Amino acid sequence: MTGSIEQATSLTHGSTHILHFLVRIPRPMEEAWAAVATPEGLAEWFTAAEVLEPRLDGSVTLRDLGSGQVTAWDVDRIAEYTLGDGGRIRFHLERDGEDGTALRFTHEFRGEGETEPRWRARFERLLDTLGPP
Repeated sequence: MTGSIEQATSLTHGSTHILHFLVRIPRPMEEAWAAVATPEGLAEWFTAAEVLEPRLDGSVTLRDLGSGQVTAWDVDRIAEYTLGDGGRIRFHLERDGEDGTALRFTHEFRGEGETEPRWRARFERLLDTLGPP
C-alpha cells in the first residue's frame, strides 16, 4: 500500500474557511497517531508543538498558529486542537486495511492564513516522513 492524498475540499461560510482532507497512510494507526498527537511527530512534518498536554482540555501551542486547548482526545483515534483565534485542527484516524490508516483531517479558520496547497504539501511531507512500511 502506498500513501496518498485522495480528497481535498474547501468550503467558505462567511469569514470561516473549512478544509477537509482524506490522507491514506501506509502505516499502522499507532505510528500515524504519534505523527499527529506528539510534539516530536508534529515537528517532523508540520510545525513545532511548543506545548502539548495530551489530554482533553490540555494546553497546546503550535508555532505559527497560536495557543489554545485540546478540545477532543481519544487516544489512537482523535486529536483536536482549538486555537485562541477560533481556529480548529482535527485529526481523525481510522483503520484502513490490514496495516494502513485513513486520516480524515479538518482545519477550520478565519482569515487568509492557510490554503489547500499548503496543507497538501504538509501531508506530502507526512507521507515522506512515515514512508512505506
